Amino acid sequence: MIARNYIAALLFIFLSAILMSCTPEACFEETNAYLKATFYSNDTKEKSTPDSLTVTGIGITENIYDRKSGIQPGLFPLDASAGTCSFLIKINDVTDTLSFHYSSYPHLISKECGYTFFHRLDTFFCKNESFYIYRSSDNITTANEENIRIFY
Repeated sequence: MIARNYIAALLFIFLSAILMSCTPEACFEETNAYLKATFYSNDTKEKSTPDSLTVTGIGITENIYDRKSGIQPGLFPLDASAGTCSFLIKINDVTDTLSFHYSSYPHLISKECGYTFFHRLDTFFCKNESFYIYRSSDNITTANEENIRIFY
């Protein structure tokens, strides 16, 4: 009888350990690698948050930002399957098109969070040259790191 209870207890512990090891842990890390743009005043060359920011991805029906204020930095989602993305951007009353060319590669965040795509910024341009863009970092990751500066 004692041996039977002992075997039942061991079996319970063994099955509990298996079930708990297969249960996915929660993911608390950032999983999206956005291109991060910090805004600067073209006059003072100081960091300056726009009064109004509207950003729409070309080929995307919904706005990323719609006349938002207080955005600093702006987060631009990149399509890992495309290699290029363009955005219609309006800062205060000035509108232009920003285009980015990049390469994408998979990156393991963690066992709990899985994979995401990181990007390496190759080239970019502002169609009408309404804004001056300065490259800070080529590596677009989940880290809170500035990639470009937009002077408006």
